[in-house]
Amino acid sequence: MAPMRDSPTNEEPQALIERVRAAAAAAQPLRITGGQTKAFYGEPVSAEPLSTRDWCGIVSHEPSELVITVRAGTPLAEVEAALAEQGQHLPFDPPHFVSGSGTGATIGGVVAAGLAGPARATVGGVRDFVLGAQFINGKGEWLTFGGQVMKNVAGYDISRVLAGSLGTLGVITHLSLKVLPVAPAEATLVFPLGQHDALEQLHRWGGQPLPLNASCWVKDDTAPDAPELLFVRLRGAVAAVESACERMTREAGGQRMDNAQAGPDWAACRDQTLPFFTAPSPELCLWRLSLPQTAPVLDLPFAALIEWQGAQRWLWAPASAADQIRAAAASVQGHATLFRAGADGAPGVRRFSAESPALQAITQRLRAAFDPKGLFNPGRMG
Repeated sequence: MAPMRDSPTNEEPQALIERVRAAAAAAQPLRITGGQTKAFYGEPVSAEPLSTRDWCGIVSHEPSELVITVRAGTPLAEVEAALAEQGQHLPFDPPHFVSGSGTGATIGGVVAAGLAGPARATVGGVRDFVLGAQFINGKGEWLTFGGQVMKNVAGYDISRVLAGSLGTLGVITHLSLKVLPVAPAEATLVFPLGQHDALEQLHRWGGQPLPLNASCWVKDDTAPDAPELLFVRLRGAVAAVESACERMTREAGGQRMDNAQAGPDWAACRDQTLPFFTAPSPELCLWRLSLPQTAPVLDLPFAALIEWQGAQRWLWAPASAADQIRAAAASVQGHATLFRAGADGAPGVRRFSAESPALQAITQRLRAAFDPKGLFNPGRMG
């Protein structure tokens, strides 16, 4: 099939380049924006906005090569729709969220934020699917790293570094992403298990040849008796999924859900629209804990939702509990992020845990190389 093509891949984003050069000459910091669906994430930034929304469009889609190249301002929904027409998808489940103005996420924001959805624990994160990128550095130079094929490794690491950089290295203009076919079969199982038993069961299943794709444990306070439930999504070959369903429901006393019900529930988990993600009170903050999958139940008295087979845990807790939460995460070699601040903005509390000296040195060298004047999203990462 011929590639989809809206424009030549070498077309320069001249308006963005000129804007960055003018900002560099005036030493004017810039706040890079797309759909603004993740403006809450990271430290607040005070700078002139630079939007990529107008730099949009699918440059090429090579279904047989499992690669799509897009401009950074392209809406995520548009990319996913184009892939779906070819029976393909972005396996890492990027969250859509919705901004206050009702706009959706852009593909540039997806990579810059580096956030992945429920399937991340089994398929990999955003950075694992970035093949190549073009971006404008702090000098107004338009740089290209990586390529548009999976075997091209030239500049591969720099392309990946953009994932999760929160726009602090440059203005992303183009991205080439690896995509995968949609799995032939999918099923969701639900088990009535408490947190400890759910984690233990996930650990056992994780060591077996099962087509695990995603998991979510939550105490459902919206239902009578507030049941504690473990949801597990399976994806893969039809025979593998059917065999796993029979075995897992027998082992842990679960049942299979209707995909028509489960699909929207997983999307709600990904986009944080499940009832759990509604703040219990305005002063509470949403904390994200990144832990080893084998970490035990933490001794923390806060409402929790657990994903990624135990590796990602969400808590509602006050900003004043920062030290307690971060100490608990560190005790199992993890870390905690203040993901969404409460109504008062959590003044004086760092959004991200402090970097190690070694990582801090690498980060500083990268920023010095790509944004020597500190133009882009100053202070976003603390």
